[in-house]
Amino acid sequence: MAFKEIVTKAVIGKAKKTSSNNFTMQTEEVPTTVLGCWVINHSFSGTKGDNKVNISGTYDVNVWYSYDTDSKTAVSTKKYSYTDSMVVPLKDDAKLTNASEIIVRCLKQPTVSNVEIDNGIVNLSIEKELGVEIVGDTKVKINVEDDEDDYVEVFDEEQIDEEIKEVNEDYLEENN
Repeated sequence: MAFKEIVTKAVIGKAKKTSSNNFTMQTEEVPTTVLGCWVINHSFSGTKGDNKVNISGTYDVNVWYSYDTDSKTAVSTKKYSYTDSMVVPLKDDAKLTNASEIIVRCLKQPTVSNVEIDNGIVNLSIEKELGVEIVGDTKVKINVEDDEDDYVEVFDEEQIDEEIKEVNEDYLEENN
C-alpha cells in the first residue's frame, strides 16, 4: 500500500466556556425597583495569547427602573467591555501559531442573571457562553491506489463512419 500526506486546514482545537461578569451602573435618579434588564449589541473577537485565546468584547446594557417611590420610570443605558481568556486544548500535538485562525462564536447570548440595588447603585451580573475554534494546518494520510487508467475510451460515431469509408476493398487481391 502506498500512502501520501496532504496538508490542509482543519479545526485543531475547540472549547467552550461559560463566564459571568459583574458591573455597576449609576443611574440619573436613585432607583427604587429594577423593572427589567436586557443586553444588546454584543460584539467580540479573539486573539492568540500565550498558549490561550484572549477574547475581548463589548455590549450595551439597558436597565429599566422605577424611582421616586415607584411613581416614575426611566431607562439607563451603558456600554460595558470585558475580556476573557480560554485555554483551548489542541488535537494531535498541533501548535497555536500566528498563522492559526481563531473563530469565536457566542453559544449563549449575554443575559442579566442577577440585578440588585445597593445604596442607589445598580449591581449587575451578566452571564454568557462563548465557543472557540482554532483552525490550523494539519496533515491527513491517505491510501493511494496504483496509477491504473480507469477511464473507458469512447469514440464518436462520426469517426467510426469515416474510418469505414476509407477501407480499401481490393486490399486482399492486391497483396496476393
